Amino acid sequence: MKFDIKEEFYIDDQPIRLISGAVHYYRLAPSEWQMTLQNLVALGANCVETYIPWNLHEPKKGVFCFTGIADITSFLTMAQDLGLYIILRPSPYICAEWDFGGLPAWLLADDSMRIRSQHAGYLKAIEAYYAVLLPKLVPYQFTKGGKLLMVQVENEYGSFGTDQQYLSWLAGLLATYFDVPLFTSDGGVEKLLEAGTSSDNQILATVNFGSDASGQFAALRAYQHRRGIDRPLMCMEFWDGWFSNWGKPIIRRDATETATEVRQTLKQGSINLYMFRGGTNFGFYNGCSDAGDINDPQITSYDYDALLTEWGTPTEKYDAIQKVIQEEVPSADTKAPILPNIVAFDTQPVHDAVSLFSVIDEMCVPVRNDYSLPMEKLGQQFGYLLYRTVLKKTASHSTLKIVEGGDRIQWYLDHECVATQYQKQIGESVSLHLSKPYSQLDLLVENMGRNNYGPKLISPTQRKGIRGGVLDDNQYLSDWQHYSLELSPEQLQKIDFGKETLSGTPCFYRIWIHLDKPENTFLDCRTLGKGVVFVNGHHIGRYWQGPVRHLYAPAYFWQQGDNEVIVFETEGIQVTELTFSQTPIIE
Repeated sequence: MKFDIKEEFYIDDQPIRLISGAVHYYRLAPSEWQMTLQNLVALGANCVETYIPWNLHEPKKGVFCFTGIADITSFLTMAQDLGLYIILRPSPYICAEWDFGGLPAWLLADDSMRIRSQHAGYLKAIEAYYAVLLPKLVPYQFTKGGKLLMVQVENEYGSFGTDQQYLSWLAGLLATYFDVPLFTSDGGVEKLLEAGTSSDNQILATVNFGSDASGQFAALRAYQHRRGIDRPLMCMEFWDGWFSNWGKPIIRRDATETATEVRQTLKQGSINLYMFRGGTNFGFYNGCSDAGDINDPQITSYDYDALLTEWGTPTEKYDAIQKVIQEEVPSADTKAPILPNIVAFDTQPVHDAVSLFSVIDEMCVPVRNDYSLPMEKLGQQFGYLLYRTVLKKTASHSTLKIVEGGDRIQWYLDHECVATQYQKQIGESVSLHLSKPYSQLDLLVENMGRNNYGPKLISPTQRKGIRGGVLDDNQYLSDWQHYSLELSPEQLQKIDFGKETLSGTPCFYRIWIHLDKPENTFLDCRTLGKGVVFVNGHHIGRYWQGPVRHLYAPAYFWQQGDNEVIVFETEGIQVTELTFSQTPIIE
């Protein structure tokens, strides 16, 4: 068997049009991979595409993870067993509305680091990562009897830089592992294509768009003609929906209009539907959009208004696009999709509660330093970072302000919340009333997500926490204790719920739920303030102000018998019970 890229795609000398869907294994519970891929086959697709996020697989430098939602080989095996061809995108940078575009935050511990460049430390880190990751993927190649057709070199590099030497180096490294074709993907604009594609004409150039297939493909065809080559046209990301940000309305795309644009794309080339199923940004992995002078974090749900909902139900868009595939590609084998089952658990009372301030010394070993350090200098990627120091009373009031901090900071003076600052408010003065000779100042900083696209990829704001310091008039405060709260399962196990609950402070709440069998459900977050939720140690995401007021909790995270749910609520709201829903809660 062989796969060739000439003026068209060929498999065993027969032309083939690739109809692919994007499925991010790491945004779905592994128990849902099979159903999702079966529904992709039922759509009439013959291929699945996925990004590979570096920061998921190497969360700490030299520490690798390939289990649970990171079990990529099990996902690829399932796809192969269903007869799907595979497109892989293991480029170091993926964008994907994923924290730091998939790059690991530990790179930022090096002050000189320049990502997506020829920086020696960056290239060395890629080599070490690939030496572990890529051998796991090699057996899936079409040339080895598998279904893997193509591998991406870099992702939309033309929207970031112009360094052809960097692209060539990366392509050369990938070629030492793979003998299937390599490709790039960029916007259908001459300047972007010229910068983001490789000087090697054997590397396929593809384009990303959501409309105007004729115009986008014309730009790609013109690019090919300038190089004297004739290659198949492919939209590597057909944007059938969009992502959402906190506090903003859900972005929807009309099913009929989307299907019309899909039809125009299929008439001219191959397509990868981005997304087929979006899924969920479990944990702290959501990305952040560049919104000018502020950053705009994305929400936990990555529903994307895709063909399948966040929880896997086929939509009107699924039906409309399946009909287009039936008409444009009559040989496609379409079927009725499979529907997931969702239930609402009974309302559950809170059994235990404890203040963060009561248990933080058991959860963390503080790092002392004379000045404040950002997360990355502490070896921390995600979560919260509490800064603590002691203020000596020299007057009845003290006015403080934070220099270069992000993203959201809560001020506590002797365990009483005196201010909450977010984005533009950080840097504004906070007046503290000092009634005792010595007072404890705690600053709880939440990392709400690093930018995943655009110029701010290399901004100082990618380093989270307090980068500058805390000023008392014109003097920087010193002698800081740093408590890193990534809220790992190991940290959660150290919580002593027998300790004191302090009113108005961030608290952990524990709920025990007995289940006869695991089921999919939605946690209703409308009575909660801001925080995160864990089911049996699994971080199912953040909740806040909407537009989505639920957290999807797949059956995969539950177990038969007793289940432990822990809510970390930062706003001082007393949580007395948890309620669940059979349907999503969207404002």
